[in-house]
Amino acid sequence: MAGEQAQVISMAAQRAARQGRPRCAAETVDGRPCRNYAVEDGSCRVHAPDDDGADEQPAPAPAPAGPRSGRSLPGLSLPGPGSVDGPDLPRPPGGIDLVEGLQAVLGDGWMEHVRQTVAFLRRRVTGDYEVDTYGLDPDLLEHVFLPLLRPLHRHYWRIDSVGSERIPDEGCLLVANHAGTVPIDGVMTKLDVYEQTGRHARELGADLVFRLPFTGHVARKTGATLAHNEDAERLLRAGELVAVWPEGFKGIGKPFKDRYKLQRFGRGGFVSVALRTGSPIVPTAIVGSEEIYPLLYNVKTIARLFGFPYFPIVAQMLAVPFLGPVGLLPLPSKWVIEYGQPIDTREYGPDAADDPMAVFELTDRVRDTIQQMLYRNLMGRRSVFLG
Repeated sequence: MAGEQAQVISMAAQRAARQGRPRCAAETVDGRPCRNYAVEDGSCRVHAPDDDGADEQPAPAPAPAGPRSGRSLPGLSLPGPGSVDGPDLPRPPGGIDLVEGLQAVLGDGWMEHVRQTVAFLRRRVTGDYEVDTYGLDPDLLEHVFLPLLRPLHRHYWRIDSVGSERIPDEGCLLVANHAGTVPIDGVMTKLDVYEQTGRHARELGADLVFRLPFTGHVARKTGATLAHNEDAERLLRAGELVAVWPEGFKGIGKPFKDRYKLQRFGRGGFVSVALRTGSPIVPTAIVGSEEIYPLLYNVKTIARLFGFPYFPIVAQMLAVPFLGPVGLLPLPSKWVIEYGQPIDTREYGPDAADDPMAVFELTDRVRDTIQQMLYRNLMGRRSVFLG
């Protein structure tokens, strides 16, 4: 208050005042003696009984010898790895309930999330995980990458999945349209396939993807492999689900005015692979990805200078002077991913892979099927951003 001198509290005086005061006689949940100073009846404020006698229950038995089963904090006990449902955690008076906080963030299964995280970290430290011939690390993919993408799939782009039951259980080739300036549709399709079928889509990526230092490493870890016919055939014969976006950079780098107009499907290499292995082709249409980064202009001079397939000027760049880096976020369009009826390639026979006319005919059939699926879904949606 005004006119009064502030009281100076000396730490040395505080320590001297505590000299000779007994420690709390209670024990923590793991059997260690409490280190708090006693305030009344030989107990600290945490272990002192309430006036209504609610805390007159016997203290918990000491934890058995061996690995420690948990940590102790004043008024709070955290369950150890051996806990199944977790104990009823006492609340510190006037404090925040940690259990309710974890439930709000992680849901009712928060304890399972904690156990899975601890188990994952233990496997990474001990090396108890597998990586396949092509570099796929399922443990890292399922416990790190896919959980990071799941909020985008469910809440940001609110992706509706249609026709996933049409995906065969055998080795098959999933062929989809490509768009959006940034190839986010590939990773969203990968997550959607896993959510619907429990299988990992093995993407066939362009050489540029694997030349980049960080992107190439992550692509390998998440199951992508170079778009090479021999690798693709080997994966299909092993019963894997292989995914390919034949438009390539022409699709994701096309201007916004050409949205949902499929570009040329290359030379039909994916069709040759499907014909040689007798694998069904699943045409897949993705609606919504075209609007996340509307490409207004492609600066070809800069693209050639750096060796990029395109150098985009997107609509969000106009908002950067007003919103800063936040303005570069992708737009929250509403997505639909539809999996069409599989196209049986066995009726053509494996020799058709060496027939240019047969390859061209089947490539054109797949492209036309996806284009019609896109038109149908575009006609059925209410709005770009509303479900």
